[in-house]
Amino acid sequence: MKILVTPTSLQPDKGGEVLKTLQEFSDNLIFNKLGRPLSEDELIPLLKDCDGYVAGLDYVTEKVIRSCPNLKVISRYGAGYDRVDIAAARTNGIPVTNTPGVNAEAVGELALSLMLALARNITYLDRETRSGKWIRSTGIELKGKTLGIMGLGAIGKVVARCAAGLGMTIIAYDPYIDEGYCSNHNIGIRIFDEVIEAADVISLHLPLTDSTRHLIDKDVITRMKPTAILINTSRGGIIDEDAAWHALKEARLGGLGLDAFEIEPPTDSKLFELDNVVVTPHTGAHTKEATDNMAHAAIKNLIDVLSGKECRFIVNK
Repeated sequence: MKILVTPTSLQPDKGGEVLKTLQEFSDNLIFNKLGRPLSEDELIPLLKDCDGYVAGLDYVTEKVIRSCPNLKVISRYGAGYDRVDIAAARTNGIPVTNTPGVNAEAVGELALSLMLALARNITYLDRETRSGKWIRSTGIELKGKTLGIMGLGAIGKVVARCAAGLGMTIIAYDPYIDEGYCSNHNIGIRIFDEVIEAADVISLHLPLTDSTRHLIDKDVITRMKPTAILINTSRGGIIDEDAAWHALKEARLGGLGLDAFEIEPPTDSKLFELDNVVVTPHTGAHTKEATDNMAHAAIKNLIDVLSGKECRFIVNK
């Protein structure tokens, strides 16, 4: 069987022991040599004759799927699958799998890191100190502040646990919230508007769907505290970046931490001009532990489907 493997952290020079299982299953592996997610036109020539596909953050459109008549499974390396045309995959009888929860610790810890970086102006102070300046910048402490978590899934729960250790008050919104978990972990259940208005720090852990695209727009940002810190380690597009830029410039938002962008990689974002913005290159899941876990899970899902075994993580049944 011919299998395409595109995640940038799952390549011959990086995959190590994790790839052995896949290499034992197939001796015809194709890899992504560009070192970044693939566009539609870049993906088709690599995928068109493949039976299986371990997918990174590539754009798997209807055109891609229709161009690959041999394809039998798309195994997402990660939990999100918003860049895969699920309807087209279902129409063409191609199962799409994912790896929910395996990168929760990594992404949750990055979200906390972005909070701390903004609370204490770390990236700004690092840059100024390196340039020879010795300045004072007054930050804030997170202890006693209210953290609003939007989406209390596996990642949101990691963020809640870490924030509790700092002494933060935690409130959360999730349309499918686990009331028992919240009761056991002292998390206040709130509606969307209450979280937006009450939180000192807001951390987004939502999928990108038609209903969440630009969920955080100008009107929502206006209802936040002007000192609020907004964190997005989920998917770009949930925040209207232009609205966020205007709010930051006009001191109607305290800080912005992004690990996900509307366009990736971002090439000319106005947000990069601002000192109260901290950005990372969609790297939340990129720890040694998380990448190993995702690789094992994605490869197992792919092999299970291609071998005719039951797979619990098919998202388009």
